[in-house]
Amino acid sequence: MSFEWKGVMPAVTTKFTDEDSLDLEMFATNINAQLEAGVSGIILGGTLGEASTLDEDEKRILIEHTVKLVDGKVPVVMNVAEQSTKGAIQAAENAEKFGASGLMMLPPMRYKSTDYETMAYFEAVAKSTSLPIMVYNNPVDYKIEVTLEMFEQLLKYDNIQAVKESTRDITNITRIRNRFGDRLKVLGGVDTLAMESLLMGADGWVAGLVCAFPRETVAIYKLVKAGRIAEATEIYRWFMPLLELDINPQLVQNIKLAEVATGIGTENVRAPRLPLIGEERERVLSIIDEGVKTRPEIPVL
Repeated sequence: MSFEWKGVMPAVTTKFTDEDSLDLEMFATNINAQLEAGVSGIILGGTLGEASTLDEDEKRILIEHTVKLVDGKVPVVMNVAEQSTKGAIQAAENAEKFGASGLMMLPPMRYKSTDYETMAYFEAVAKSTSLPIMVYNNPVDYKIEVTLEMFEQLLKYDNIQAVKESTRDITNITRIRNRFGDRLKVLGGVDTLAMESLLMGADGWVAGLVCAFPRETVAIYKLVKAGRIAEATEIYRWFMPLLELDINPQLVQNIKLAEVATGIGTENVRAPRLPLIGEERERVLSIIDEGVKTRPEIPVL
């Protein structure tokens, strides 16, 4: 499936039953809500998707099930977050075999690779698959930065097409545009900088709180692209306390609580993650409750 790296692409959560198996029924409820809101793609198996806890069969089921659910309406993108180059190549091959339309790729996990090693890792995967690739550039959380000089080399591979820009440096979007024009598509990857990223020319938004609030997330994107900045700003200001739940070590638990509040998810996480407890749980719930109570009207788009 051919597609463009643009619009809102939710990094969806993986739904689990009380017995810790995949909850495909609730997963479908959430995916349908995303599609109804007008998202441009579905990203599986990211941090929010609890990828490190999923086995290969579960990843296969998620890809195949999502491909059926979206029925060609939007692309299905699979995250690749592996410890070895061999494992990353295998993950990419599996994603393509099971029906994914694209890949989001992290640098090597657990090992802090050099620039040379990082480029060799991405190059090896790019040569092994025909799927388009979005490089996830998040040096804050993963301690490895893909610099502009590194992208200069990586872009000789036609299927390396986009970056999930999570450096937390908004000026990097301008640097990318100045250097590469439209050759490297840019999707903002930090919820609390999303509107700023779009205003500086990002093509899209890989979003987290969209899992619970798809209509509001898509509305901000569409309003910004239509030049209706004041309307987008009003929604974004309402959204910010909720968006801040994404930049937290317990982002999965936080966002799953928000999904419960909006009726499109459950709180179940997979150990070693556990549901929030005590004062932190109450703090997060108070933010979510206030957000739901003051949920804005969405203007005609």
